[in-house]
Amino acid sequence: MIQNQQSVTFSPFMAIYDLIVPKDNVLRKINELIDFSFVYDELKDNYCLDNGRNAIDPIRMFKYLLLKSIHDLSDVDLVERSKYDMSFKYFLQMAPEEPVIDPSSLTKFRKLRLKDVNLLDMLINKTVEIAIEKEIIKNKAIIVDATHTKARYNQKSPKEILMDRSKKLRKAIYKIDESMKNKYPAKTSTDALEDELDYCQKLVDVIQKEEVLPHYPKVKEQLNLLKETVADDIEHLRISNDKDAKVGHKTADSSFFGYKTHIAMSEERIITAAIITTGKKNDGKQLETLIKKSVKAGINVETVIGDAAYSEKGNIEYTNKNEIKLVAKLNPSVTQGVRTKEDEFEFNKDAGMYVCKAGHMAFRKARQGKKGVAANQVDTYYFDVEKCKVCPFKDGCYKEGAKSKSYSVSIKSNIHTEQIKFQESDYFKEKSKERYKIEAKNSELKHRHGYNVAESSGLIGMELQGAMAIFTVNLKRILKLIDED
Repeated sequence: MIQNQQSVTFSPFMAIYDLIVPKDNVLRKINELIDFSFVYDELKDNYCLDNGRNAIDPIRMFKYLLLKSIHDLSDVDLVERSKYDMSFKYFLQMAPEEPVIDPSSLTKFRKLRLKDVNLLDMLINKTVEIAIEKEIIKNKAIIVDATHTKARYNQKSPKEILMDRSKKLRKAIYKIDESMKNKYPAKTSTDALEDELDYCQKLVDVIQKEEVLPHYPKVKEQLNLLKETVADDIEHLRISNDKDAKVGHKTADSSFFGYKTHIAMSEERIITAAIITTGKKNDGKQLETLIKKSVKAGINVETVIGDAAYSEKGNIEYTNKNEIKLVAKLNPSVTQGVRTKEDEFEFNKDAGMYVCKAGHMAFRKARQGKKGVAANQVDTYYFDVEKCKVCPFKDGCYKEGAKSKSYSVSIKSNIHTEQIKFQESDYFKEKSKERYKIEAKNSELKHRHGYNVAESSGLIGMELQGAMAIFTVNLKRILKLIDED
């Protein structure tokens, strides 16, 4: 059961916060900046209002997740720090003497209370609303780009994932006490996931019975990771090693296994929209949705700034129709005129190659036609025919017995004439200089908020991680701009 309003904490020790939590503490500033009651309004339908025992305040639970994103901590370490860090307790609106939650409550909150909640759009829109109210967002341009996040489990089987976690835990213990190997449970000799899960749980139980070992930082870190893998991601492990993660390409010679977050950001560096997809999705195809989401959030979009991935034909047509200036350099391989099967072959701007429907990238390209006459030139991309022979999508794409497989595109069409002229304008050149800002924002997400690796498996988990990370960086940016005024 959830109470109809937030409970008020009464304690004779509340005044201590005024002494030990400075006025310029970022958590104090966030509490003063935002009214978190919107969380209650959004989540109340996922609680019972009049039956059962009282649930932990959803606003407090949400704030725990926000702290987790700000400080990049595991659930266990987050709750542990909340016991003694008074700035944490102040932010959580707890009395200094009040006990903290059990870490398992965060797992239940993510799975049960955030279910069916469009948290990503809700949190972005809330921060944009605050930025507009504070008159922070003044420009009418958005910058777009995509950043990749590696899957937590990479391309390992569920059993391999658990074996790797337990191995690292045992290795950390061996450095302290080699005699512990005599107390370990017998390793499983089968390929059954259930047997490996059972072994990991027994291993955890054995170590937790020790008085000293679990308190060594290196052991504690690996122990918590193994426990969280078994408890928080058990459903995903039973199903797959991460069925939503896909291979994406960063360059022609490098790839990653995971997800992409497609981002729109104001020139003031406030993220206005985001879409989270599998790693293989094309950047340019997300532009229209990013614009629509930014407009819905309250942004008046007159200019879009991006790299060559966003200059494809459909995006030029859409922005022209909606009287939006598209500051994205034309790429001969993207801005083709006539080509067939546009839905089956997508251009990867990082690698400079086309990728087929099955996710295979061309390994070579060649230009044909009269040199210097763009309208008559064609780029031909060649694919590995051995992969085509066994491809599940080969019907209608690969001709049985063919010794090669290629895909050709013309260089330029008439629709790009105006865009070419615009590309030479001073406005285009000046606005292009703003694109570096979003690359810095992507770096901040990855290196300060753990966005380089997924915390769990599946798109739903990635969307939760993205929502909290973006909410965090937006709040920090708003606070910084307020301080600068």
